Amino acid sequence: MSAGLALDRVACVRGGRTLFSGLNVQLGAGQLLRVAGANGAGKTSLLRLMCGLLLPTEGEVRWRGQSLAAQRESWGRDLVYLGHAAALKDDLSPLDNLQTACTLGGQDVTRAEARQALADAGLRGFERTPVRHLSQGQRRRCGLARLVLARAAPLWVLDEPFNALDTAATAWLEGLVRAQLRRGGSVVLTSHQGVALDDVAHQELAL
Repeated sequence: MSAGLALDRVACVRGGRTLFSGLNVQLGAGQLLRVAGANGAGKTSLLRLMCGLLLPTEGEVRWRGQSLAAQRESWGRDLVYLGHAAALKDDLSPLDNLQTACTLGGQDVTRAEARQALADAGLRGFERTPVRHLSQGQRRRCGLARLVLARAAPLWVLDEPFNALDTAATAWLEGLVRAQLRRGGSVVLTSHQGVALDDVAHQELAL
């Protein structure tokens, strides 16, 4: 199996401290990679390296056999990255936030498509409510609604996506991840809590 995402002897040093070194990862189509580790172990730094937002101190990150630096434009279209903190503008509505995020990711989304994604995320009736008035769980679901519209992106990188979700929202997100894997996409995620995804093709990486 050829790897979509590959890390070859990757090292990361931040603030003079080596977070990890000699790291090798091969993630193929339809596979999930779960990254575990204590706070400060370097999970978020690893995910940012995978997205090209940080450069490795040593080694190389490749996507479909090419270095990320050689394919910046196409790489941005292939990837959806959701960080630990929801990248939301408090004064904008969930609808405006979602459409803005899609536009920045190079994806054209209609108002109707964005509304339906928010409804799927359990935010029907809150589409025009300023985000600053939403609960933590609602804010999280607002960010995750992007995944409903990201079926064409072959790689999802998700930093603690299950944080602040109730039981129903957790099951919804697990369903989105399963659907992504079934259509041949790949998912990298970190999670402090257990998630019901052990039955899918997956790897685990402990930092």
